[in-house]
Amino acid sequence: MFERIKEDIAAVRERDPAARSSFEIFFLYPGVKAIRMYRRSHWFFKHNFKFLARWISQRAVRKTGIEIHPGATIGRRLVIDHGTGVVIGETAEIGDDCLIYQGVTLGGTGKDVGKRHPTIGNNVMISSGAKVLGPFKVGDNSRIAAGAVVLDEVPPNCTVVGVPARVVRREGQKIEQSLDQVHMPDPVALELCKLEYQVSELKKQLEALTGNNKA
Repeated sequence: MFERIKEDIAAVRERDPAARSSFEIFFLYPGVKAIRMYRRSHWFFKHNFKFLARWISQRAVRKTGIEIHPGATIGRRLVIDHGTGVVIGETAEIGDDCLIYQGVTLGGTGKDVGKRHPTIGNNVMISSGAKVLGPFKVGDNSRIAAGAVVLDEVPPNCTVVGVPARVVRREGQKIEQSLDQVHMPDPVALELCKLEYQVSELKKQLEALTGNNKA
């Protein structure tokens, strides 16, 4: 248990430039507190003390603003930055070394039974306000942009943006995780630029044809 706590604190210190000390992280960071309480509730949930597990998780919501169902499966060194409004569903699975920002939902669509929530791979970043909904996998080393709504599987080493989310970047090698949630390509803007270029080319061709006819 103490080894896990040390790992959690070290992960926050590595990824949060505002972190000043381990003491501050342990006592004041809501994400770290929510994960500690989740681990307790998860133990009770696995040992069939479901009421006590939910009681602990609901206390965590009141204290931190982060709701993690005790049935969820969470790997090592998860960092929840700020965390207000984060919701993680019962059958959600999160791998190691992931980073989640405030307002993220790992939820269901309401039409699935059994496994209803997403499986998040290792080293995945989910930016502010993103919603990942459904029982599919988000591959290792992927990044989900702020405000994206992910409804389908995301391959490894991808960046997805938009509503609904679309893959805008994919590489065959590991993506070094960046904390930049802003400078991601916008597929809508790219498509508009492409259409604008095509219209411009068609306009030139039309003007050339019109000029030849006049001559």
